Amino acid sequence: MAVQRDTWRSRPVFIMAAIGSAVGLGNIWRFPYVAYANGGGAFIIPYLVALFTAGIPLMILEFGLGSMMRGSAPVSLARIKKGYEWIGWLAILVGFLVIVYYAVIMGWALVYFVYSLDLSWGKDPANFFNQSFLNLSSGPHELGGIRWPILGAAVLCWLTIYFSIFRGVKTVGKIVMWTVPVPIILLLVFVVRGLTLPGAMEGLRYYLTPDLTALYNPQVWLAAYGQIFFSLSIGFGVMITYASYLPKGSDIVNNAFITSLGNCGFSFLSGLAVFSVLGYLAQASNVAVEKVVASGPSLAFVTYPAAINLLPFGARVFGALFFLLLLTLAIDSAFSLVEATVASVRDKWKITRGKANLVVCFVALVFGIIYTTRGGLFWLDIVDHFLNNFVLVLVGLAECLVIGYVFGARRMRSFVNEVSDFTIGVWWDICIKFITPAILGISLVWVLIQRITGGYEGYPGWAVLLGGGGIVVLAVTLALLFSASRGKESD
Repeated sequence: MAVQRDTWRSRPVFIMAAIGSAVGLGNIWRFPYVAYANGGGAFIIPYLVALFTAGIPLMILEFGLGSMMRGSAPVSLARIKKGYEWIGWLAILVGFLVIVYYAVIMGWALVYFVYSLDLSWGKDPANFFNQSFLNLSSGPHELGGIRWPILGAAVLCWLTIYFSIFRGVKTVGKIVMWTVPVPIILLLVFVVRGLTLPGAMEGLRYYLTPDLTALYNPQVWLAAYGQIFFSLSIGFGVMITYASYLPKGSDIVNNAFITSLGNCGFSFLSGLAVFSVLGYLAQASNVAVEKVVASGPSLAFVTYPAAINLLPFGARVFGALFFLLLLTLAIDSAFSLVEATVASVRDKWKITRGKANLVVCFVALVFGIIYTTRGGLFWLDIVDHFLNNFVLVLVGLAECLVIGYVFGARRMRSFVNEVSDFTIGVWWDICIKFITPAILGISLVWVLIQRITGGYEGYPGWAVLLGGGGIVVLAVTLALLFSASRGKESD
């Protein structure tokens, strides 16, 4: 007997959940830096091209696939042809391996939320983060023991994730009605506060001043496509799973446009908030803006606390609000990745939701312990790079080829047009069959050549081979094993 499929209680709830999954920490600490480093305001041009030729088409593809096949990513692809089930499992495994360390980063934000109440990071946030908080070892070769405050915070985050998906879309639907609007409100607070700070306009100038010569650089276009692809939660199996919970006949195209544009709008606002504060920090420190520009964890846990220290008033309040913003951004993405994994396990092996929730969350917590060690940051950096730049790109490329050439782009387009508020034309077929796979294929080869010829971030070859190549081989191997195993699927 097939597992009874949950259903979203309304269209707004589904849209909120999809936007919540797409909008995450990368919108705050990756998009502004990528835009700044790739032509500033001119980056918006390739970014919008990438949105309409890859982001939205892939979102329509995944929404359409989940809605039509009524299953998680592995089941949906297996219903096209059994031999393609491994692609769905590869997508799920990427999401699972990401959430393993994503929950640890959430733990960092939780601890820093407490630290913000008395500005515990002191006058040197960089030293505090690297030495006092992470107590970094000398490199990936030295794990150096567990940082117990981080592990404790990660456990609390996993408990939150577990209870967020306790009853599937029933609990998720209630939670996202709060966790999606709250970070938007908090971000607007930071935009307004940032724009009122001295030096803010100088920061925005660095963020938005167009360098039109950058448009002749292929790397800028690849960066735009990469940012779109990674920031929309495409390729993780999440959007396929979420769409499978839609009532039959639900809109696809309009929902995909709303989700994609909502995510990109949030990214642009994040840039305003981040660079206005960086401009203030640069002026207060009497240095050029480019000296304080950062991305990733260093932006959130070093640069931003340094700026908060300099606020003329309300430093503790804005510090707490900033890390609350990070937590509310992270939670929706986190439980969407877990829900996609749980749904796939249930669809394949027909176990109860309670058991699937517990097993997935516990296994992920155990796997994540390595990232709570003193050497955890090094392994997090390596694994994150290879998962996102190799395995995730491979999933997107495979989805385009299967839908474009095996299932038929025209057939999928016909399905989504029948149920959507407005229809899409042959441009979608062209994107799915030619433009998007070409860009993803070029990106895959480009990064592969860079890693072979130049290594990665100065890490020793054995660490890159183990943490990078090893994670790619592990994901592909497990995907093939899971697809080959005998489940209990029934149509």
